[in-house]
Amino acid sequence: MLSERELERYDRQIMLFGVEGQEKLKRAKVAVAGVGGLGSPVAYYLVAAGVGRVLLIDDQIPELSNLNRQILHWEEDVGKNPKPLSAKWKLERFNSDVRVETYVGKLTEENVNEVLDGVDVIVDCLDNFETRYLLDDYAHKVGIPLVHGAVEGMYGQVTTIVPGKTKRLRDIFPKIKKTGKFPILGATAGVIASIQVAEVVKLITGYGEPLLNKLLLVDLANNIFEIVEI
Repeated sequence: MLSERELERYDRQIMLFGVEGQEKLKRAKVAVAGVGGLGSPVAYYLVAAGVGRVLLIDDQIPELSNLNRQILHWEEDVGKNPKPLSAKWKLERFNSDVRVETYVGKLTEENVNEVLDGVDVIVDCLDNFETRYLLDDYAHKVGIPLVHGAVEGMYGQVTTIVPGKTKRLRDIFPKIKKTGKFPILGATAGVIASIQVAEVVKLITGYGEPLLNKLLLVDLANNIFEIVEI
C-alpha cells in the first residue's frame, strides 16, 4: 500500500500507470551494476521513481576525472568513499522511502548468485563485456530481465534482454571489445541512463513497450535515434 505521502510524491507517475503500477515499483528490487557515468543517473531516477529497493554494485572509488558524468559523486568523495557508499548517502536523503543497498566489490562467478539474490531487474551500467556476460548468464539462469546500456563519446545504445523472449546479450555482441580510457560527454550518459530507467519502469509496471529484440542506437553528435531489429 502507498502512503499519503507517496501518493502525493508520485502523483504525476500515477497519472501514467495508476496506483497499481506504482505499488509494483514499490515492491520491486532493481540492481544497478556499475555506479559510474550510467549508474549514477540510473540510480537517481530509479529512486526518484519510487523503486522500493535499489542495489548498487561497484568496486571503485571516485576520481576527479569521473565528475564530468558521474553525478552522484562529489568533490568530497574523490579518493575516499567507494562509489556505492558515496551514492547511497545522497540517494537516501533524496528519497527516504526507498531502501538503498550496496555491494562494494566486483561481481564474479563465485559471488553473483549471492549478490543478486532476490533482484527483479538488472541494469547493466558497466564498461566491460566480461562482466556483462556474467550478468547475462545469471539473468537467463534465474529468468529475470537485463537492461543493457553502453556509451562512448556522444554515442550510446540500449536494449532489453528478457529470457525466453529475446536473444541473449552474448548473441547480440559475440565479440568482446577490450576497453580502456575512452572519451565521453556526461550528457550522453544521462540520455542513455534515462532510457534504461524507462525500460525498467516499463518492465515492472507493464506500461509501454520495452526494447525487446531491438537495439536503440543514439548519435547525439548528429541528433540521430535509430532502432535496429535484432
